[in-house]
Amino acid sequence: MSPNPASGVAALQRGDAAQDVVYAWLKQHVLTLPRNEATFLTEAQVCRETGVSRTPVREAFLRLEADGLLTILPKKGAYIAPITESEVDAIMQARGLVEEWCSREASRFGSSLADELDRLIVQQEQVRNDRVAFIESDREFHRTIVRAAGNPVLATFYESLRDRQVRMGVHAISVGSRIDDVLAEHRAIADAIRASQAEQVVEAVGEHLARTLAALRAPMTRHWSPDTRTVI
Repeated sequence: MSPNPASGVAALQRGDAAQDVVYAWLKQHVLTLPRNEATFLTEAQVCRETGVSRTPVREAFLRLEADGLLTILPKKGAYIAPITESEVDAIMQARGLVEEWCSREASRFGSSLADELDRLIVQQEQVRNDRVAFIESDREFHRTIVRAAGNPVLATFYESLRDRQVRMGVHAISVGSRIDDVLAEHRAIADAIRASQAEQVVEAVGEHLARTLAALRAPMTRHWSPDTRTVI
């Protein structure tokens, strides 16, 4: 783990709850782990790293387990499992089924939906130097399209898929020029929706997901530093 207790102390001095400080610190740590590595964390470790007591650490573990990012092992700690190649393929296949259907349905909203997507793209551009924030913005972009389709069952299922792949996404955008590519692909999706061209929207979404899968399968050639939020 990469210690950064000073940031936790600073956050507490600003009035943040200890649980929120530990949750944010742990989430940043988990999401920037190489996806093929397994890690085990104990409450004592996190207490030492963040300078807080066991109670907020335990509560943060529970929140991260609810997010699908780790598994609590009673009286032992928390286990962060590796993400296998087969899991990557299965998640992306499921995303394709949901997103292509939803994008076709959502295309009828034309400019009204496209304007909202444009706003989200601008937001995503603004956080391009923070990989975790970039992936969270990416999630909101795709979530907006899925929800616009108006099928609550698919929307709920989609959320479960996205929870499992946030960590995958941090790996994907660390490959080559993927950040610029993602932004360009999102603009293509928004433009197709603005034109209310259903088949063009589906094609743009399919191309985006195919390129994302290719990035997920590529080796990560650079090291991500969670403290500096940069690739080195």
